[in-house]
Amino acid sequence: MNETLIAFLYLIASVCFIMALRGLSSPETSRGGLLYGVVGMVIAIVTTVALPIVQSYWWIVGGIIAGGLVGTVIAQRIQMTALPQLVAAFHSLVGLAAVAVAAAAFYAPHKFGIGEVGNIHAGSLVEMGLGVAVGAVTFTGSVIAFAKLQALMSGAPLVFTGQHILNAALGIAIVVLIVALIVTQSQAAFWALVVVSLLLGFLLILPIGGADMPVVVSMLNSYSGWAACGIGFTLSNSLLIITGALVGSSGAILSYIMCKGMNRSIFNVILGGFGTDSGAAAAGAKSGDKPIKAGSAEDAAFIMKNASSVIIVPGYGMAVAQAQHALREMADLLKDEGAKISYAIHPVAGRMPGHMNVLLAEASVPYDEVFELEDINRDFAQADVAFVIGANDVTNPAAKTDPKSPIYGMPILDVEQAKTVLFVKRSMASGYAGVDNELFFRNNTMMLFGDAKKMCEDIVKSLG
Repeated sequence: MNETLIAFLYLIASVCFIMALRGLSSPETSRGGLLYGVVGMVIAIVTTVALPIVQSYWWIVGGIIAGGLVGTVIAQRIQMTALPQLVAAFHSLVGLAAVAVAAAAFYAPHKFGIGEVGNIHAGSLVEMGLGVAVGAVTFTGSVIAFAKLQALMSGAPLVFTGQHILNAALGIAIVVLIVALIVTQSQAAFWALVVVSLLLGFLLILPIGGADMPVVVSMLNSYSGWAACGIGFTLSNSLLIITGALVGSSGAILSYIMCKGMNRSIFNVILGGFGTDSGAAAAGAKSGDKPIKAGSAEDAAFIMKNASSVIIVPGYGMAVAQAQHALREMADLLKDEGAKISYAIHPVAGRMPGHMNVLLAEASVPYDEVFELEDINRDFAQADVAFVIGANDVTNPAAKTDPKSPIYGMPILDVEQAKTVLFVKRSMASGYAGVDNELFFRNNTMMLFGDAKKMCEDIVKSLG
């Protein structure tokens, strides 16, 4: 395959990836976007395997078969609620791959056309050093994110005195080690860079709380893209450079949009201090013996049957219970009764950007009924009922009233302004951020305790 044809096919693959990102920006075009991504990746793989420098196909074919089998098994078994931690795990593998490729290039530079051992081109060493640093940070950072999302470790922020100073020192050490690698080309400098970068990735994600994890997943996605981009320069592979840059920039833009929507600083995400303050209280006030109003499915059905406007607020609890189909059936019955139905989506509802949108689309909820926070918040004051199903932190008024709360300053859905709030929840347990929701104790709130799917099914029976 000649160089002109290779460049043309790589260009086609790059265009497909750009179209994939465009398509995935909306639920209505997401299927087409996914198809573009698949086509682009097939073209990329086939073209790369056909490169003249490839001398043996056994390892390549073996890797494709092994990876394909693992991916197929995961795709068949993974639950929607586990997608965030799966994405974090995949990000860690991208980071690890970047480190592995850099190590291969460092020990066998002649195979990559970047010089000889001890005499590697300076430019290649810069690219290699940056790829190693970003890749290692991505690997350990993603492992910590996976552990928090999988509840293998506490989702609460883990902070200690001098944490930011230590992170800054490690960042400076990485720069120094990259310079040392360029000057000395020693194995000690290379592996010291790997170790320090791995430690920094660990410390950057450790202090970030569970409520902020969707932004972290997005940012790690960006890191994995930049790691791939850096290694693309080492391999002199234009497609890997373009693809890595697309993933890195799109992840960074999404993280910025989410931070802006949550009134947070993008720099705090990058520096590992998102949503945390070592001097602030780690949690809000506890519930104590505050009274609540608890109701049944029949009570909820009666209230909503007489409502003219109902705003549904889905959250992670809906995802866990797989209640989206029963919820859609309930909404259809309410529309038959003359109620106006809307769905309110918070930017970080669930544990991954777009989590709730995907679930609602899976249940064939009309796209024109689904609204983002900035488009729906003003409507709560005129709504007869706000039906909160499994959402917690994103509806907590403490974000507006309690400066000591770890979620203070985060824009929330103003469900408390509705005439009646029906809150579906298994128990009075706090949300992922570890703080109690003041909304539970409001006079206009009725708690509906139980499994979200069963509660919706029981409401459907009562409406019928």
